[in-house]
Formats: sequence, structure tokens, C-alpha cells
Amino acid sequence: MEKFNESLPFDKRMWQEDIRGSQAYVKALSKAGVVTEDEAATIVDGLNSVAKEWQNDTFEIKQGDEDIHTANERRLSELIGSVGGKLHTGRSRNDQVATDTRLWLMNKLNDIRGSLADLLRASVARAEQDVDVLMPGFTHLQPAMTVRWSHWLLGHAAAWQRDDMRLRDLMPRVAMLPLGSGALAGNPFGVDRRFIAEELGFYGGVCPNSMDAVSDRDFVVETLFFCSLHLVHLSRWAEDLIIYSSGAFKYVQCSDAYATGSSLMPQKKNPDALELIRGKAGRLQGNLTGMMAVMKGAPTTYNKDFQEAWELMFDSVDTAYDCIRIATGVISTIKINPDRMLSGLSADMLATDLAEYLVRKGIPFRETHHISGAAVKLAEDKGCQLSDLTTQDLQGINKLFEDDVQEVWDFDRSAEMRDTEGGASKRSVLQQVEKIKTYLSQEGI
Repeated sequence: MEKFNESLPFDKRMWQEDIRGSQAYVKALSKAGVVTEDEAATIVDGLNSVAKEWQNDTFEIKQGDEDIHTANERRLSELIGSVGGKLHTGRSRNDQVATDTRLWLMNKLNDIRGSLADLLRASVARAEQDVDVLMPGFTHLQPAMTVRWSHWLLGHAAAWQRDDMRLRDLMPRVAMLPLGSGALAGNPFGVDRRFIAEELGFYGGVCPNSMDAVSDRDFVVETLFFCSLHLVHLSRWAEDLIIYSSGAFKYVQCSDAYATGSSLMPQKKNPDALELIRGKAGRLQGNLTGMMAVMKGAPTTYNKDFQEAWELMFDSVDTAYDCIRIATGVISTIKINPDRMLSGLSADMLATDLAEYLVRKGIPFRETHHISGAAVKLAEDKGCQLSDLTTQDLQGINKLFEDDVQEVWDFDRSAEMRDTEGGASKRSVLQQVEKIKTYLSQEGI
């Protein structure tokens, strides 16, 4: 049962947060007159000694150290004597564990946000560098219209920017202090919770209800949702590149640092990093579902079920951080094949442009759509490309076609015609680059 009950093998990751929380709490006890200033100083110094043991990897775990909280307090009392027993006055592991978890997440989410900013910066740098490269845009994985490689990349960056916004909005809810809530009913010694919040950097303030403070794991669920959804976005990006790097496309080639050869077939180069990102996205969805299932039947306030949150949280946060860094490396080093992308464009992808040509002649789009469809069928019947139809061929379908219709068969022109905000034109793509740069600057990340 002792092994079944313990959490130290995984919650020891929070040793630093546990010590910081205890130091802030004993200062609050001193401020409230529960311990003397000398006792508080002794406890703070003792906790610093415990921290050095963790830092130097000399902390000795002993039987009975159920979790990081009991381990640290046991060692503290060994170092400074019975005064160490005053540290836990008015405090419960219920509010202590919630505080440690929030502190740990605050630090890690800052790291993730920094790495996400690096991913966005790498994306806009590549988009700016390769802005003139044209490629097919796909719907239903079928060639559809002419776009720019940079436009495609910024489409994914737009999703990653939304992820950053979600993370930014989440962080103040993580940064709310539970400490001082006791087991569930509050602290009987009048500790100043706002003082503790300021000491520990809980800029979201204090949890407003002591029962909710020890019961709430929404911040873990929200973090797992963020990680899961962000990995969905990374997975879709990775899937695109897996397809584009295949032999049928050859639009891109991953750097050797992010790909491996086959153990049997020497000609193959497998996009392992991208496939792993795609696979890990599935695991993180499982973590989110698991956490929701843990919480759904838990009665109000603290329950031991909550211990299951840590391994799910640690795994999701670590995995999201690693995947972002790998994705940044892939974007920074991937080689693109502009000629191959250009060869993927075909005249039938300009059928919509042909319809739009007649729209500019005053014909309603629903009619021009059918007229363009008739031109596509005529090309099929003649066994030629749509662009091989002569003006006379097209005039046989509609008299409003003139010689300038031949300008439609220009892929660069097709992209440039999409010059609205967010579109595929060069001006619009560079505007999208600047918007993300401005966002990063305004956010200070």
C-alpha cells in the first residue's frame, strides 16, 4: 500500500516549488505572530540547506517519504530540530500541493510560451525568405488553387498564434494562490494570503474560496487542453510536410537532423521528427481525456484521485515543449524545392480564374461557374490542357471571351489577384508576416 500511495517518484520534480512555498508561508506565519522572526529565519535557512541537497543530488530519500512535502519537512526537522515542526501550522497538504503544482506550471508555461514565440519567429523568417515561391493549394487533398509556400506556412502560424493567445489567457488563472486555505475551511491563524501571493509571484491574486482552492484542478485541465490542441495544430502541419516530402510530391526535404534512413532500403529518408509529433498528439489527447475522467466523479474539496493529475500534466507539458522546439528546428532547416512545387501547378487549377474573368465582364458568378465548367469539359474532350484552348474555342462557349483571356493562364497572376487581407498575394503575405512580428513585439515575447 505504501508504494501504491506514494507520489514522490514523480512529484519530486516540484522540490523547488515546495521549498519556495514553505519559505513564503513561514514568513506569513511570522508576520501573523505565530512564529518568531528568529524561528522563521531558522526555518528559511534550513529550507535553503534542503534545497542545496536537491541541487547537488545528495538528498537522501527515506522510507516514509510519501511525497515531496513530507520528504522536505522530514529533512528540515533533521537539520534544525523541533522548530521545523512549526512550519506546517495551519497548513494542509491540500493547499500545499495545489500551490506547488500551480508554481511549477507557472514556470513551465512561461518556458512554453517562449518556445512558441521562437516557433512563430522561425515561421515568419522562412515566410519572408521564400515569399516568391508558388505551390498548389489543396482542399480535400486535391489540387485546388495557386498559393504561395509562405502563405501555406503562415496559415499554420496563424493557428499557433491562437494557441499563444489561449496560453496567455490561461496563465493568470494558473497564477492564483491556494495557500492559506488549509484543508478546506481556511486558515485559523490570520495569515496574509496576499502577502504570500506577492512573495511567490501569484499575479492572478488569491483563490476566492478555500473549498474551491483545494478542489480546483481546472488549471490542469486547461493546460492539458492547451497542450492537446496545440499538438493537434502541430500534427496537421507535420502531416502536410510528411505528404509534401513523399516521393510523389518531393516539395520539401527534412534536414538530416530531423530524418532517418531506412534500415533496409538505402534510398529512403523518413521524416521521423514529423511522424513523432503526429503520434504524440494522439497521446496528449488521451491525457486530456484521462484528466477529465479523473475529475468528473470527485466530490467537493480534495481527493486522492487528484494525485493522478501529475503524471498526465508532466507528460503533456514536457511533450508540448519538446515538440515545439523540434518543430522550430524543422522549419528553420527544411529544404524546399520550388521547381517541384511549380510543376505541381496545372492549368485546370485556374478554372476559377476563368470564371472570375467573366464576372469582370458582368456575368453573375453562378453562370460563369457553369461556363468555366464547360470549358474544362471541352479541354477534356479535346485531350488538351485548359490553357491550350484558343480564344476561338472559348468564344464558342461564350462570346464575351476576348484575346486578353490568355492572361488568365498565369499562376503568379492568380496568386496576385488574391490581394485581400489574409490572401495569397505577395503584398498580403508580407503583411501577414508583419502582423505576427507586431504581435510578438506587443506581447513582449
